[in-house]
Amino acid sequence: MKVNKLTACILLALILGAAVGYVCHLSAPDAQSAKELAANFSVAADIFLRLVKMIIAPLVFATLVAGITSVGDGKAVGRIGIKALSWFITASFISLLLGIVWAHVLHPGLSMHLPLPDAHASTNLKTASLNFKSFIVNVFPKSIGEAMATNEVLQIVVFSLFFGFALNTVQGKTRDAIVDVVNGLVHVMIKVTDYVMLAAPVGVFAAVAAAITVQGLEVLTTYASLVSSFYVGLASLWLVLIFVGYVFLKKRVFRLLGLIKEPTMIAFSTTSSEAAYPKTLEQLDKFGVKREVSGFVLPLGYAFNLDGSMMYQAFAMIFIVHAYGIDMSFGTQLTMLLVLMVSSKGMAGVSRASLVVVAATLPMFGLPESALLLIMGIDVFLDMGRTATNVIGNSLATAVVAKWEGKLGPEREAPEPEARGEPLKHEHGPERQTGTAL
Repeated sequence: MKVNKLTACILLALILGAAVGYVCHLSAPDAQSAKELAANFSVAADIFLRLVKMIIAPLVFATLVAGITSVGDGKAVGRIGIKALSWFITASFISLLLGIVWAHVLHPGLSMHLPLPDAHASTNLKTASLNFKSFIVNVFPKSIGEAMATNEVLQIVVFSLFFGFALNTVQGKTRDAIVDVVNGLVHVMIKVTDYVMLAAPVGVFAAVAAAITVQGLEVLTTYASLVSSFYVGLASLWLVLIFVGYVFLKKRVFRLLGLIKEPTMIAFSTTSSEAAYPKTLEQLDKFGVKREVSGFVLPLGYAFNLDGSMMYQAFAMIFIVHAYGIDMSFGTQLTMLLVLMVSSKGMAGVSRASLVVVAATLPMFGLPESALLLIMGIDVFLDMGRTATNVIGNSLATAVVAKWEGKLGPEREAPEPEARGEPLKHEHGPERQTGTAL
């Protein structure tokens, strides 16, 4: 299969970043000097991620509203939402189950035999208590401006749902004019995304070089048990997801995996699901997923379907339990993982978000907060795998839901009408005309 130029550049940047970072790590006389060197690399990485975050809010809003107005029928939107959520909940449960099973089978951290730290020890992470009440309240934005400014994806989704449904009740030229604007916004944001993604290799190089400069390659050896165990668990999850995808998509599932290799690599390299979102949407268009499905299901997936993050949280918590020799019943462990399942919904798809969720959950079950220091050093490498898995899981979910809805067509290259800024045409109901996508 021919490798896309951007994909090749990203892979090369990943390798060069590791090599340059390792050289800098060896040349740094002390830890402080290494951090100063890494800070120089981090400037480029931070700029790239800022550019990516800049496009997320308008892109999610535009694609979700365009998807709702394209479907037109409120019942159809509800039907798609129920199917998507059914997949998300099932996938989350499987991810947690596989995570706890592999953590106990491979028992990472069991041989460490660490003494419990001082009860007053803590990390520098914010560890405000997470609970179901605060999660539910946080779903609804108090200000759409604030939600977009902070990239609260779930809050943006809620506002977009209200806006899209309300727009469908408006009749006449007003609705048509707003729909045209929204469709045009999708087209413009896709173009902006293409420009931003040209800087992806630079961002990847800088991010990897900064991490290796500070941590060095030895950190992978030091925590080889945890890293290898986690990736074994991820591999099993990938196999399950691909198998389920094959059941519904047949051999086309392998073509889908080929198309999403680029956004998966972006997510793996930058540890940011947000960085991969625009390219994932574009590749789903090429695969044949109609925009009214991808523009609706994919943003929901970024809020509800974080399969890799679920497995990571299971591994992190059980690793801490094993490392300190804490006696925790299976029932308590299961309860803890279910709490993680609820508290992680709506978690921003950015680096270290899962780490903060774990840090906030530790005190809820009497686990030492400072234990998180054990995995902070290698979290970036774990984050790579879990973030890439999130992209794969959401891509498969969107394609399967499209198949269920009869909205999965053949592969296409040219933009669909709404991507070109043209109004969608409807004949005999909400079903839009067959077209092509990006």
